Amino acid sequence: MKKANVVCPSGIFLIPTFIIFLSFFSFACNKQTAPGFTNIDTTLLFVGNSLTYTNDLPLLVSAIGKSKGANIKVEMLALPNYALMDHLTDGNLQKMLATKKYNIVIVQQGPSSQSEGRTMLLDAATLIKQFCDDHEAKLAFYMVWPAYANYSNFDGVIRNYSEAATITNSILCPVGKVWKEYIDRSNDLSYYGPDLFHPSSKGSQVAAEVIYTTLFK
Repeated sequence: MKKANVVCPSGIFLIPTFIIFLSFFSFACNKQTAPGFTNIDTTLLFVGNSLTYTNDLPLLVSAIGKSKGANIKVEMLALPNYALMDHLTDGNLQKMLATKKYNIVIVQQGPSSQSEGRTMLLDAATLIKQFCDDHEAKLAFYMVWPAYANYSNFDGVIRNYSEAATITNSILCPVGKVWKEYIDRSNDLSYYGPDLFHPSSKGSQVAAEVIYTTLFK
């Protein structure tokens, strides 16, 4: 059964600040930014699956803005096990873009490290970029991570999300890269939740910090 679309208002509470290591600020990423946007009054649309709605990532990003005196409004279109092409097939993403103004659309699907996932990611990326351009919204990719059991595929995740951002001239939020740098250095798996795939609350907070910093710093 499909989970109902989730629409999140702007953040209503402050999130405890986690210590983010210095490498967080030195991550390599696509150089696209969001010119002309500030974090003062911005509307973000998050599109993805359980890697987005677990721990309510959009609300965490909004809360970071609120803690800095900004008004970041967020909405979320996220369904379990959905790829981006599934959202396009449903048509809800297109309807949302056509009926409401979003400054930035932030998208993710599964790890997409293998050839089939890469093809799905790149095909959907091209289509979504066109829809975003048509409605004057910036497109950003939320780079995710593999399940720990598939950790050897991490470089493929990083490569394919980076390629999707590059070929569409979009913003890359390199969450997965930050995760990998931290785990490789520390051998600490605390960014993963109990199933060693979905994020823990700490992992989602790090994701929110990376996304916020990429978009607004």
